[in-house]
Amino acid sequence: MEFLVEFEVNVPDGAAASEVEARKRAEASAAAGLVDEGHLIRLWNTRTGHGESKAIGLYRADSEAQLAALLGALPLYDWMYVTVTPLELHPNDPVSLATVSAADGSPAISIGHLPQPHLTLVYRLEATLGQPLDLGERPHGRRRIVPLTGGTFTGGELRGKLLPGASADWQTVLPDGTALGDIRYTLQTESGELLYVQSRSVRHGSAEVLARLARGEEVDASEYTFRTSTRIEAAARQLDWLNKGVFISVGGRQADGVIYETYLVE
Repeated sequence: MEFLVEFEVNVPDGAAASEVEARKRAEASAAAGLVDEGHLIRLWNTRTGHGESKAIGLYRADSEAQLAALLGALPLYDWMYVTVTPLELHPNDPVSLATVSAADGSPAISIGHLPQPHLTLVYRLEATLGQPLDLGERPHGRRRIVPLTGGTFTGGELRGKLLPGASADWQTVLPDGTALGDIRYTLQTESGELLYVQSRSVRHGSAEVLARLARGEEVDASEYTFRTSTRIEAAARQLDWLNKGVFISVGGRQADGVIYETYLVE
């Protein structure tokens, strides 16, 4: 579902300037997170007759209840007056009227409104990391091989362990600290089936946050972006749906480990 959301922010009298600035920075970070999750589509400013500004946003959520929860978590929410309008597809919408013409000149076929993708959590993997093998600088960045030495995963239908010796991240670190990962690991379910997982990842953030990560400090995953495109292979017949799925993962780096939450795109 899509929603038009209007915001009016009223800063309370006597609010400290430092608190206002801190909330604005946190609001910008929260908005970026909603963009990454596919909830915030567009955001505009409009001018009222008194020269004041009002924000208007286009949001996407599964329901009004989910949208209310997302908006209620915003750092500026308790200073906001919010108006939410659910949107429905109009028959004259350009997307509805879009057509595809056949090459042989036959009648055009309406493609209509495409289905909206949804994410379903498949598993959460908490893995331990070994000492990185640093190959040094190359023309395109510093190459590191980071072994995944163990761990466990849990999900609605899947649970088991990560197999060491068949799992590592072949990583390239760019000059600005951005890490590009070629992550390959092997999972074994509790019933003995093997899963081969390969992910292409990117982890980026501000220079200060990336420096803290490089020093091995604990950094909250909301302070940086760590995302992967993921493929899963399985030989077991009952897990064949994994071979046909499209998956993405959200990552979080820890001092001595990493967490991946992997989602099926439906």
